[in-house]
Amino acid sequence: MTMGAKIERNVAKLETQLGLWNAKLDQAVARIDVAGQQAKVEARKQLDELRDKLQAARKRVDEAKAAGGERWQALERGVDQIWKDIERTFDRVVH
Repeated sequence: MTMGAKIERNVAKLETQLGLWNAKLDQAVARIDVAGQQAKVEARKQLDELRDKLQAARKRVDEAKAAGGERWQALERGVDQIWKDIERTFDRVVH
């Protein structure tokens, strides 16, 4: 497999996961809308934090996608770290 094909495969996987997380985030926002006021305030704060992390991840994926080759490998490590952070946050906030 060429480096370009590997990058495309990895980016597609990352974009799919971002789409799933955004859908879960939207569902969590809808659940919060029916929660009590105090729960709404705390949940909204956590969801805003999560949304910021998703936006940062989207930016890194776009940078990695545009970089290609050797630069991809360096950016991929950063994306992996952001991914782990988002997964932990999702587990804490959404579930």
